[in-house]
Amino acid sequence: MKQLLLLASTALLAGCATTTPDPLVVPPPETAAAEAAPAATAPAPVPARNAQLAAFFEEYDKASLALSPLSKAYRGIKDADYGKWDELSDAAEERDRALDRRYLADLRQRFPRASLSPDDQLSYDLFEYRIARSESLYPYRKNGLVFDQMNGAQSDGPAFLINIHKVASVADAEAYVSRISAIATYLDQSVAEANARAANGVLAPRWVYPYVIADSRNLIRGAPFDKGADNDLWADFKAKVGKLDADAATKARLLEAGRTAMVRDLKPAYSRVITAMQAQMAKAGTDDGIWRFPNGAAEYQARLKFYTTTDFTPDQVHELGLAQVARIHGEMTALKDKVGFKGSLQDFFKFMREDKRFYYPNTAAGKQTYLDESLKAQQQVQAALPRFFGRLPKTALLIKPVEAFREKSAGKAFYQDPPPDGSRPGTYYVNLYNMNDMPSIEVEALFCHEGIPGHHLQGALLSELGEGEVPPFRQFSGYTATDEGWGLYAEKLCKEMGLYQDPYRDFGRLQLELHRAIRLVVDSGIHHKRWTRAQAIKYVEDNSADAKGGIVKAIERYIVYPGQATAYMIGKLKIEELRARAKAQLGARYDDRQFHDTILLAGSMPLSMLEKRVDDWIARTKA
Repeated sequence: MKQLLLLASTALLAGCATTTPDPLVVPPPETAAAEAAPAATAPAPVPARNAQLAAFFEEYDKASLALSPLSKAYRGIKDADYGKWDELSDAAEERDRALDRRYLADLRQRFPRASLSPDDQLSYDLFEYRIARSESLYPYRKNGLVFDQMNGAQSDGPAFLINIHKVASVADAEAYVSRISAIATYLDQSVAEANARAANGVLAPRWVYPYVIADSRNLIRGAPFDKGADNDLWADFKAKVGKLDADAATKARLLEAGRTAMVRDLKPAYSRVITAMQAQMAKAGTDDGIWRFPNGAAEYQARLKFYTTTDFTPDQVHELGLAQVARIHGEMTALKDKVGFKGSLQDFFKFMREDKRFYYPNTAAGKQTYLDESLKAQQQVQAALPRFFGRLPKTALLIKPVEAFREKSAGKAFYQDPPPDGSRPGTYYVNLYNMNDMPSIEVEALFCHEGIPGHHLQGALLSELGEGEVPPFRQFSGYTATDEGWGLYAEKLCKEMGLYQDPYRDFGRLQLELHRAIRLVVDSGIHHKRWTRAQAIKYVEDNSADAKGGIVKAIERYIVYPGQATAYMIGKLKIEELRARAKAQLGARYDDRQFHDTILLAGSMPLSMLEKRVDDWIARTKA
């Protein structure tokens, strides 16, 4: 799962706990390896760009960044806002919306689309689509959950400080302290908004609240609050201050300021969150689907379009899912027969789910083995990259476990893009909380999705684009269908790169693909067909080898994140369709490196625009 830049109302990313294995940092592919590959066909010349339009998009980017201190920090920008959070309020949301509308009107008035080059027309169309896409969910903005186990306000602040807030100077450390103190304001704003929505009937299902309360309690345990082991946030701040080039007195002053901020400001704020969530839990119901809201049907359709960038109806999504589940079951049956298993496919699922040989021990050594196997997969893929990609990333990839304070509620794996200044690596986070939820047979495919050739290659290449290659809004925004479709496509591409030599690991790849096909069925089942959480869990148990704990966590994710999980398979199928089309039409002229660069180097976009881009490349290559 690729984590894009999210505003303050959503969860920011988590990093490495002090109690989990050390992260693994791996450099990018060597230049020599890239030079060893045969040269790809030279791409078509880039059309001339309108300098005034480029300046317009730069101006929009600066105006947008001025409204979001967090966005600036994600991009590696340190200025007077470095110690601040984004504001969570209706007024702030309206400022963002007004900015978008004003610039859209200016774009249309100042730049006649027909006068622009093809690439500038793509930027024009993407800007229009981007604003319209945001507007499509505006009517439903008060139906979202402020606190949940996936995107909860309770964990975004500490995760941001641990992973994004860099400390290279005393001023940076002072900004960290300011943000610790200001978490109180942000959390109080979040509680007020959550209570206002609850008064209008917008409550999470009852099972969500224990996760939120547990995360909050984890953040006010240990030192500096009591005599236990260092709290994750406190350990991070101490480590960052300890590395500063500063005298002992300055470091002591900073640590005392951080301690005071955590005890005086942060702890009472989290106590207020816990109290509020306990009160909401007492009122919460057990219905899970978005249908429970008065405008739930319209909202679900809008969210499907938002994430998939298609006009698929919920019923079409459901039927597509059933068809893909049947297809993958057929491939799994063939593999079951290949390994000589006697019994039905459901018997094979039970065997794969329960046999201990397919899990590493739930110990420090077992967790380290998982990380080591991820590193091994990276080394294999890196050696093959030059055969499939014309441009390779320079940015290193960091593999690290999810930090302890939220690993119980976080997803099984996700990726964080690097900033353009190279001050952070791209990061693949793997959740090693319970190794019984992380089958060893999935280690290669999961790495291929989140690392390379998946999200890291995708994200690092975009972050490294040179000035003027694409406007900033294209470089730093994304579309789930294209981005996650690429991640799922990358899992299968790794088979062409030589992975999955063990048939059980190839089953693991199919299992993850099946997982995404099942999402189409259960997401539409929950939010359109009114399936219960138990019905959805039962469907996954009956149709896959997913670990039981992983099944529950996945279904709980789909419940609080309606529509998002449907985009993976829809995007992957489109990319595969486009690759097959290119091969059929170009024949000997087809080059994987050219195709993949065409997909990746223009920024994320809706599937219809991606299709046009590929068709244009095919036409140019034919000419």
